[in-house]
Amino acid sequence: MSDSAKQPELWLMGLGCEEERSTAVLDYLRHAGYSVVCRGRDDFGDTKPLGVVLDVSPFSHDGWGILLDIKNNPATRDVPILPVYLSQEGKIGGVFPAAGFFTLPIDTDYMMKKLTVLGLTDEADTWDLQVMVISKKGEENVARAITSLGFEVVNAYTGKEAVALATTGRAYMIFCSVTLPDMHAFELLERFRLYPQVRNVPFFVLVKDAMKEGERLALSRQMDHLVRKKELSRDEFLAYLRRRG
Repeated sequence: MSDSAKQPELWLMGLGCEEERSTAVLDYLRHAGYSVVCRGRDDFGDTKPLGVVLDVSPFSHDGWGILLDIKNNPATRDVPILPVYLSQEGKIGGVFPAAGFFTLPIDTDYMMKKLTVLGLTDEADTWDLQVMVISKKGEENVARAITSLGFEVVNAYTGKEAVALATTGRAYMIFCSVTLPDMHAFELLERFRLYPQVRNVPFFVLVKDAMKEGERLALSRQMDHLVRKKELSRDEFLAYLRRRG
């Protein structure tokens, strides 16, 4: 096997057999020097990708179901996922660089291990650091796990409340339910980008370990509303990718 064949790949997922929709995003990624291929959920086995670029638009082939499959499986849940919006023609309308995803009910041991590996717990005992948990239910198990690491937890129950707290405080990390009473997590992530004091704060998304088909479709349609038919240039797209890395 050649060295190039052994190179870790990015996987582009959620496209099914519609390879014509992959042209732009494949071109952008390969221009940046990535080895990238289109894959399906059945391709996970002994080989794991460097990361997954996942279409979560209404035109995807169950992008949210793929995300849940990856994050519910202990063998694959550490694979990074970058959600993107691809239009019906394959134009890149949006990129949503969450720091990571955790399924609910939370596996507290895994969450604490993951945060430690990411180096986000190193200064918890040195500084008084706040972590914001945004959820209409409060997510007590998440809050307890964060508190046990030495952080102070600040709760917000809507997106608007979260914006007010985040832009007047100093959140060190943010955990946000994928759906809130007034918006979804990716709309909130977009709003946070407007504020320099919070735009680079690690933003983790909390998703239920099982979502009904209607819930998945509703999320995808909300993404469609959010991007408003935008198209990112290659430089804009790669800037998001590099910022995530």
